[in-house]
This record gives sequence, C-alpha cells and structure tokens, in this order.
Amino acid sequence: MERDRRGTWPSALLSLAGAVLMILTIRWAFFEPYVIPSGSMIPTLLIHDHIMVNKLSYGVHVPFTEKWLLRFSPPRRGDVIVFRSIDDDSVFLIKRVVGLPGDEVRVTTSGQLMINSQLVERRQLATAEVAKFLASWPDSSRDELLQRYDLFEENFDGKMHNTLRAKDSAGRDQGPYQVPPDELFMMGDNRDNSADSRVWGTLPISHVLGRASWIWLSCESTLPDAAQVCDPNQIRWNRLATGLQ
Repeated sequence: MERDRRGTWPSALLSLAGAVLMILTIRWAFFEPYVIPSGSMIPTLLIHDHIMVNKLSYGVHVPFTEKWLLRFSPPRRGDVIVFRSIDDDSVFLIKRVVGLPGDEVRVTTSGQLMINSQLVERRQLATAEVAKFLASWPDSSRDELLQRYDLFEENFDGKMHNTLRAKDSAGRDQGPYQVPPDELFMMGDNRDNSADSRVWGTLPISHVLGRASWIWLSCESTLPDAAQVCDPNQIRWNRLATGLQ
C-alpha cells in the first residue's frame, strides 16, 4: 500500500517557522537591507539607493539589545556605517566615521577636516574628473550638483572617498570636538547638508549596526503607495552591485 506523502498542518507550520527563523537570524547576525532616505551622503549614496549592511563587520550584538555578544575589529576612520539614532533607537541613520576614540576633530573655514591638528589630505576634482564621476548619474541630479557644489576627493589613511562642498558655503570654523572612549565622530559626505556629530554629538559604538557594503538596488523614485518600493520604470541600472568606499 502506497504511503500517504501529503503534509500535515503541523509540519507545514513547522517548516514556515523554520524559514522565518532563518531569515530573522540572517538579518540579526549577518546582513540587513537599508534604504537611503536623504541626501546627506551624496555623492557616495543617492536618495533611494538600497544598500546591504554587513552586520558582522565589527561583531555580533545580543539580540534586541545594544550589548556585544562578540567584538571583532573596531570601526575604522572612513568606514560608512549604519547605526541607531541617539535620540530614537527605532530610527537608523547612515554616515561616515571621521573621528575615532581619543581624536580631536575640527573643520576649517574652507571645509577641510583636521584630525589631531593634522589636515586631512583633500583635493578638488578637475572638470574632466567630475564629468566622468557623474556620467552615470540622472540628468537632474547631475545638473544640480554641477551648479551648486564642488566635488572633492578625501584621503583617510589611504582610503579615498568623495565629498561635496556648497559653492556658496559660509565658511566657518567648527570644533574642536573631542571624541570620548568607545565613541565615534560621524559626518555625512554632503558636508554642508548633513545633521551629524556636529549637531547631535559623538556616537556610542554600541549603537553601530554594521558597515554599508554595497548597493543592490537603486531608483530615481518609488511607487506612490509604497515609499520603500522602487518604481520599476525608474531603476538606476548602472548603480546596481556597486561596492562602497
């Protein structure tokens, strides 16, 4: 007699629970998606870039807490990280690590960073370099950037990344800011349009979720009734599978 191979409700629910548990485990310990909500990280990240956050970069948290279960290497200057807001644990933000524990951070009138009384190496991109950098951008974003901003390349311990400075920036000294132990000084790459550690202070390392590793989806706009879902007709195809520096 042939054996009945049909599943039962308990086995089906058990399989579903196992799949859900696996997904939650991956999101808790390994990777988690994040959608860029603002322009504070332009030119590195655009609004509606969908990125993947590597949650194993610095360690593993105890589930649903800020306590570390395991600690690996600490964040490095220049890393782009996602973290819990100091003001609201339910809000996630993204910025670049500028200052490490014990550092003194200043910003000069020309917008150049100083770490421990040393100017961070920076150079303004030439016209041809800017054109090449912006070649993959949507026309509207490219035109606005060229009209309103200067594009720079900044060097953090040999790690190069790009920043923006508004052409009409008022230019004022900011700082010095002292970074306490076990905390970080965070700044957006869009230096004149970023609410960061210059506004809300240094970030406890315990708030760090993980390092932003790559862009897996990007779009110019989202669906009207679903703010987190990309409009299929507005995909920025040339930004897909782009690693972050």
